Amino acid sequence: MPVDMPALLADLEAESADFDAMIAPLSPQQYLQPTPAEGWCISDQVSHLAFFDEAALLAAIDPQRFKIESTQMMARGAAFPDEVAARHRTTPGPRLRAWLQRARRDLLAGFATVEPARRLPWYGPDMSAASSVTARMMETWAHGQDVADALEIARPPTARLRHIAHIGVSTIGFSFVLRGLAPPDLPIRVEVEAPDGAEWTWGPAGAANVVRATALDFCLVVTQRRHPSDTALVASGPAARQWISIAQAFAGAPGPGRQPRATEGGSLS
Repeated sequence: MPVDMPALLADLEAESADFDAMIAPLSPQQYLQPTPAEGWCISDQVSHLAFFDEAALLAAIDPQRFKIESTQMMARGAAFPDEVAARHRTTPGPRLRAWLQRARRDLLAGFATVEPARRLPWYGPDMSAASSVTARMMETWAHGQDVADALEIARPPTARLRHIAHIGVSTIGFSFVLRGLAPPDLPIRVEVEAPDGAEWTWGPAGAANVVRATALDFCLVVTQRRHPSDTALVASGPAARQWISIAQAFAGAPGPGRQPRATEGGSLS
């Protein structure tokens, strides 16, 4: 089925609006409030999104320049996103918010004219334009979760989580290869309860390896915003258990994940 790019961009715009609504009331000092991402404050989350929005648009409109600039950035080592954050940490929060608003408007407008299937370079494997937009949504939601946790805000799950869940499933093999491991030979089935009570599924019915979770818990785990044990996610079978222990829906170096905060929660049965 062809990708509906206008609908995908509309979902990204809605996710962007939710993120902006969280940071709009913040004082400049509140932007320096620490988040659960070690060493990162709220301003770092905002500058990260703005910087990589501009990078994603550059990959679409000038891929050769992007390849040069991304190669230079990656040559600095796996911690280059931390360098980007540190570089902009002293920028006043309201200016960072304005930067993100501008970068996101430009990205939405720019991708509206890009064929969804067109391959674009990135810091990891190349991806389609549609996948690039979905990745921006995943990043917005995941970094938004860090901000929400810092501000102790509970965000209601939306149907947009399906995009993030899909990336989580699509990166099963990537999560293994990134760590020098062979992807599992056996299929993994994922059964997710959507916010409206419907079921989203990936993988063959009857598979021996199964992951079951609510959409929120699954997305929190694959974006490494929660340790599986702090959720109600259940992984059954050795391949499913191994994947969930290293699941990573975002590009870059292997993420450290989050330490468990509770003594009871998800099950790796």
